[in-house]
Amino acid sequence: MISFLLNNEITHIDQTKADLTLLEYLRDQQKLTGTKEGCASGDCGACTVVLAEVVNHGKNTNDSLEYRAINSCVTFLSALHGKQLISVEHLSEQKKLHPVQQSLVEHHGSQCGFCTPGFIMSMFALYQSPTQPDREGVIQALSGNLCRCTGYRPIIDATLKVCENKITDKFQKVEPETIKQLKDINKQNISTSNLLVPTSREELASAKATYPDANVFAGSTDLALQVTQQLKTFEKLIALGAIPELNELTESEHGLLIGAALPLGKLESSLLKHFPQLSELLWRFAATPIRNQASLGGNVANASPIGDMPPALLALNAIIHIDDGQQKRTIPANEFFLDYRKTALKASQWIESIFIPYTSPNDFVRAYKVSKRYEDDISAVCAVFNAQIIDGKVQSINSGFGGVAAIPATVSALNTALLGKTWSSKESFEIGNEILKQAFSPLDDVRASKNYRVAMLCNLWKRFWLETNQSTQKIETRIVHIPSVTEEVPHA
Repeated sequence: MISFLLNNEITHIDQTKADLTLLEYLRDQQKLTGTKEGCASGDCGACTVVLAEVVNHGKNTNDSLEYRAINSCVTFLSALHGKQLISVEHLSEQKKLHPVQQSLVEHHGSQCGFCTPGFIMSMFALYQSPTQPDREGVIQALSGNLCRCTGYRPIIDATLKVCENKITDKFQKVEPETIKQLKDINKQNISTSNLLVPTSREELASAKATYPDANVFAGSTDLALQVTQQLKTFEKLIALGAIPELNELTESEHGLLIGAALPLGKLESSLLKHFPQLSELLWRFAATPIRNQASLGGNVANASPIGDMPPALLALNAIIHIDDGQQKRTIPANEFFLDYRKTALKASQWIESIFIPYTSPNDFVRAYKVSKRYEDDISAVCAVFNAQIIDGKVQSINSGFGGVAAIPATVSALNTALLGKTWSSKESFEIGNEILKQAFSPLDDVRASKNYRVAMLCNLWKRFWLETNQSTQKIETRIVHIPSVTEEVPHA
């Protein structure tokens, strides 16, 4: 049984379709139609709702609630267990607008009404944050809400103003009671007829053995697209979100161990503390509501050639930890991706965690993403480089690329050819440039032409070389003209 708070009402779901989305549940079963369906793919933000869950801060510290904006159109019901679900209808109190709603009115940021509820819910989640956001923080929080029909500035102004003048709202007033209710719910067993939610590795192994054809998911932000975009149906699904060890993050002496089901939004601070060079890549990974639900393990397991994080894992020599309920083993990231959407996972196995070793002071890491839209878009080309330079000499160069092959790929020839070379020399740049020209034969598609992608790889290599070498030696810094999707151009 999936149990949760719908606003302040305890709700139980026993019989349900495995692939019922949260958006369908709200609109069709609860008749809460303020939450809208726009794109049905997690891009537009019209379906944004907020989940609140209990955060345990350890001994001698009171628990608190963490509020996360998510896209309800690509979220299955398993995400609700033990949490509070808040939609736009729940914000007002005795017919008085919530402060975020009132602020949007006062700053003339309200729109036609279709996308406004989604903006309101993203604003509400930020309003509940204990930190005071700056303008960049507001833009990040609203990154998943794409409508601009009234202009973006008044919406940003409304958010900044209301977060500067927070008052205790009705949710904060009853927070201790809400926490108690959610903790009681979390003591209950989870089971439904079609949507299986195991709570241990043993239960997961049993579920996979009993239903070998059932899809396994963590955040559902990718799998749900097959329901909303391709109109597929799933009779049985297995959710990973309730298994504790799959939601843990450990900062060890040698690296980060990240549970496969942990949402990207929850690992962001730890990841960027140790790998700040990944900031742009992570912040441009979809948008805040998607990162609040999507997991690193899911991004790896689906083996998409345009996934954002696999190139970084390849360049950073990550290790994939595999489990089948009986035996655990590890697979280097550069051996995990075998073919288009095919990995080294066997049918009985799942990803338990991903280990990313820390870099040394001699490691120079850069991550680049090129897409048509800055936020909430898929890569045309993704390139991550990790060069270890000691006394000016190349000790190793690891790399990861997306958007240029059938799988997330590395180019080991860079390491072989440049080992021992002087990094600042023009020769090193030209060797790498020539290797990348020949490394891939990308496809032409709606995002970019083959020539665009190859030229961009070479441009990004030049950028990496220029950003990381400290010599005064001159080299032509002209970046090759970026062509259109179909334009034929020479390479860098």
